Amino acid sequence: MDRILRLPEVLSTVGISRSSLYALIAQGQFPRQIRLSPRTSGWRLSDVEDWIRAKAECGR
Repeated sequence: MDRILRLPEVLSTVGISRSSLYALIAQGQFPRQIRLSPRTSGWRLSDVEDWIRAKAECGR
């Protein structure tokens, strides 16, 4: 089962600001969060790791 990351953990993992993260989501360049409850959402760890890998591959 995939671990769910909350916003602070995603921000520290990818090293970008909150506004930059939401801008990337709006542009379709970062995985969308999943709804956990009416007031809570998070990101699948595997989605975030895949995004990081893809960014690393682009930089090579």
